[in-house]
Amino acid sequence: MDLDALRHGDFSKLGEAVTDWEQMTKKLADLKKDAEDNLKAKADKAKWAGVNATVTREFIAKTAAEFTDAHTQADSVTKILSDTRGELVGYRTQLNDAITRGAQQNLTVIDTGEGTFTVTGNTRPDWASDPGGKTGATDQKAVEALRDEIQGILSKATESDKSAAKVLQLLVDQAKYGFADASYADRDSAAAAVAAAEKLARMAKNPADMSLDDIAEFNRTMGTYSGDSLFAEQFATRLGPKGTLQFWTDMTSAHAGARNSELETMKSLQKNLSLSLATASLSDSDAMRDWKNDLVAERNTNFRATGSMNPVGALGSQVISSLMRQGQYDTEFLDDYRKQVFKADKGAGESNTDALWVKGYDALDLVFGEGNGRDPLEGLFEGLSHNPEAATHAFESKSDLDHMLATTPYTDRGEPLGRALEAAVTGLANGDTSSVAPPHSTTQVQIMANVMEAVAQPHGGADLVGKGLGDSFGNMAASYMPEISQALNGPHSGAVFLTNSENPNGFEKSVPEIARFISAVSTDPAGRAGIVFGESIYTAGLTETHLSNPSLFDGSPEQVLKDIGRNAGLIEGLVAHSVADNEVQGAVKGETEYNNAMKAKGDYAKTWISVGMTFIEVPATYGGAAMGGVIGGGLATIGGAAVDHIMGPQASGARDEALYQSAHSYYDTRNSVTEQTVWSVEEAINRNHVDLPRDGVTDEVGNSVIEGFDSASEFLSRNKERPNG
Repeated sequence: MDLDALRHGDFSKLGEAVTDWEQMTKKLADLKKDAEDNLKAKADKAKWAGVNATVTREFIAKTAAEFTDAHTQADSVTKILSDTRGELVGYRTQLNDAITRGAQQNLTVIDTGEGTFTVTGNTRPDWASDPGGKTGATDQKAVEALRDEIQGILSKATESDKSAAKVLQLLVDQAKYGFADASYADRDSAAAAVAAAEKLARMAKNPADMSLDDIAEFNRTMGTYSGDSLFAEQFATRLGPKGTLQFWTDMTSAHAGARNSELETMKSLQKNLSLSLATASLSDSDAMRDWKNDLVAERNTNFRATGSMNPVGALGSQVISSLMRQGQYDTEFLDDYRKQVFKADKGAGESNTDALWVKGYDALDLVFGEGNGRDPLEGLFEGLSHNPEAATHAFESKSDLDHMLATTPYTDRGEPLGRALEAAVTGLANGDTSSVAPPHSTTQVQIMANVMEAVAQPHGGADLVGKGLGDSFGNMAASYMPEISQALNGPHSGAVFLTNSENPNGFEKSVPEIARFISAVSTDPAGRAGIVFGESIYTAGLTETHLSNPSLFDGSPEQVLKDIGRNAGLIEGLVAHSVADNEVQGAVKGETEYNNAMKAKGDYAKTWISVGMTFIEVPATYGGAAMGGVIGGGLATIGGAAVDHIMGPQASGARDEALYQSAHSYYDTRNSVTEQTVWSVEEAINRNHVDLPRDGVTDEVGNSVIEGFDSASEFLSRNKERPNG
């Protein structure tokens, strides 16, 4: 920065810009609130159909998100501009003060252009006659001190100016269309993020030079900035796609067999690197779009550790997928990468996937912790599990879904595949307990129907449950209790079995598949626990909803409660009869394992309630707009209480022993579901002060549960082959 530019700088224009941005930020805050509270909230509650169910809903959701991003970006720009202006004004004051002090010492400062300047001493006439005194020249030390002071001020002002321009440009470049979500409190924080990225990228280009202390520092910095948009993009683009994959190849080779603290450091590094790259992938800058395209193009490249004598390294896809296990990657990027990897996997056939990805890579271990990363589908599925939109895209092709399920007997990918399927059909990312589950789309309902059909296949379909998928299948069944209940009770049961699903009748033609699916999943302890909790939460929610607003059902409260009770008995009866059948065959797992699964699933089931995954959101058709207060309060309360009631005294003190953990036999199970359902009715009656004959209602509900439970045996017999015994 030129000396005169700072010395005489007029920052009023910059001040006006700051004021304009402050006003813009306030206006965008209002628009953001309006978009969230009105536009998106109303769209979420609306009952969409046809094109509107996909195109319009998605457009509204993204538009609302853009207002949020616009506010975030404007706020960051405002703070960076304001901070920079404050710094430059401060440096101008420091510069003028220094020049004034220099003048008092007879020093003159002159701008010589292009960022240079001189400091000279003034000569007074009376000094010429005194050669032993001041000698006509000022003290050279004073000249040098002033010069260094001014140079320091100009350097800091230059850095402030340049770094502000740099980060502002990077912010704007984050999104080709729309706005970025990067948030910064001031110029320093944004500049520090960019500087950290540049430093780490330089280190990563020479991993052989990194000591354990260097790696620890590298990891700490990456952990600090892994969610920072500017840091992530700058790190990824400066290292480059090939450099990124080579860095991780070298790291896994150099630290193969890591133990104790070294192992923990490397596990943490893999997590933070994955999170950082996921953040980077969300950038839509030209450089990042090229990075993503080039990374996918490296999927078949042979990456050998630097200095390795082994000609066989790791495929690019193996390295890429090993870095996808954490974080939410960009949907479009996941779509592009997934298409290529799916194509290769399908080309090998269902039973040869292990030969395609694993054999020949015996020395390869790209994952610190569980697994070795040789099968790129495992890491890809983990990546999909954190991005529900991309997961839905991945499995909307029945051919792709069927292939991936069929490969599980020959691979170890069952568990991550299950988590990816959960994300695909629920719309919730794995581990996300802060978002609200969206209504099931028509596409999601069809994927769930296809999953049930695959499991229902008479020759080997049920075996999928034992390939690491049982737990996820149970969770998926829990999420689809409304659609399952409508299918089991007929096409005109929507007024009782409420849901905001875009396709509540999507399982109408899948009743036999539902029966066989529930039967198969019931053989897995965690899967069975998921169905039990899902049914219980849904039943509790239905009773609360109908008794708090009787106008939802054009009939007597007794009738709707009987229908709910019969449905609960039917679903739990399908579970119980299937368990009994498998005990005859010797295929069911022990009671202890099931009890442990119930305990583990209990707390998880409560998160379903908090995110709205299994309790009711009443469609507008059935008075949903009037039910908002109940949905937010009563349903959450009674759903959580239902879980506590199942879990027993440790959770609620409601019984001497937990309901379902005491179900040693068919009749114990029947008694448990009857008591659970009757309890839900009693709770709803008490909460809503409903004037109903208590004994008569509970008796009718209990009988309805038993009726449904007992009828499940015949229902199951009509839809699958069962053992004699």
